[in-house]
Amino acid sequence: MITFNLIDTMSSEKNATYRLLLEQGRALFEHETDMIANMANFSALLFNTLPDLNWAGFYIMRAGELVLGPFQGQVACVRIPVGKGVCGTCVATGLIQRVADVHEFPGHIACDAASNSEIVLPIRYNDEVIAVLDIDSPILDRFDDEDEAGLAQLVALFEKHLVLSQ
Repeated sequence: MITFNLIDTMSSEKNATYRLLLEQGRALFEHETDMIANMANFSALLFNTLPDLNWAGFYIMRAGELVLGPFQGQVACVRIPVGKGVCGTCVATGLIQRVADVHEFPGHIACDAASNSEIVLPIRYNDEVIAVLDIDSPILDRFDDEDEAGLAQLVALFEKHLVLSQ
């Protein structure tokens, strides 16, 4: 069993929120191996728990590009080339992308004009980026170090339960 320790300096409200999300994530993923089902529930969990979001979901690598997966929010772009926009940059670099103002991000792909900030986390299987978790907010600079750490722990939990061959 993996134990997750959130950063001790987190505000008590964020600390409690991410601890609750980790508990709920464990319950959701523990006995389910279908990646799409887990992505759908993960998206809904984040969208309905974290404040000030207008989109939360996944893009999945298919034939060398990102293709829209399960999500919560407004209609979204269906395909994103690797290296383009925040999601494509996440795949190209393999690094979390946290953008305070998406309008200042070179090559930003505007699927929802209401989005002002974004965080995108790579999803790995056997050290290969196979998808990204994309979260948007209408609030400028919505995501901070605490959100990044909490979301990274949730992604690690999700990755632990990934089964691709079914």
